[in-house]
Amino acid sequence: MSPSIIPPATDPVGRDDRPLSITVDGAVVAGVHGQTLASVLLAGGRPQWRTAPTGGARGVFCGIGVCFDCVATVNGVPDVRLCRRPARDGDAVTTQSRWPGDVR
Repeated sequence: MSPSIIPPATDPVGRDDRPLSITVDGAVVAGVHGQTLASVLLAGGRPQWRTAPTGGARGVFCGIGVCFDCVATVNGVPDVRLCRRPARDGDAVTTQSRWPGDVR
């Protein structure tokens, strides 16, 4: 499975997806309705969006909402599991950090 978005003109299934856009730390990332926030970020080339207390990069690990590695702040609400949250046009995602000294 590829984490990239398939352009509608070359989609063998023939879907007619409705585009949406979110912002991640101020940068616009494109997606389509029906994707989770995690899948929008992955398809947009962002494999990690949280820093663990040990300094390790975190993103999707389990993909089913069990591990909490994919948390970020969404529309001002912290610790949202991006693998479970459907993307909505205009969502604002802010990466989180538990690394000592980071202000995020």
